[in-house]
Amino acid sequence: MTKTRRDTGGCWRTSSHSGSGEQCVEVADLAGGRCVVRDSKDPQGPALVLSSTGWSALLDSVRGA
Repeated sequence: MTKTRRDTGGCWRTSSHSGSGEQCVEVADLAGGRCVVRDSKDPQGPALVLSSTGWSALLDSVRGA
């Protein structure tokens, strides 16, 4: 896992379940099956770059799997 401040130039997305609340994270796809996650309230702040395995593990943890 890597912290970064770079903009990916990609398409940032949020969950459809986030609604209009401002407590969201945004996700963008990177090359090589990786993704980057950032706080929607601080798009210029630090972000986490995750491998596909790391992303799956994070989602499993959040879902309580």
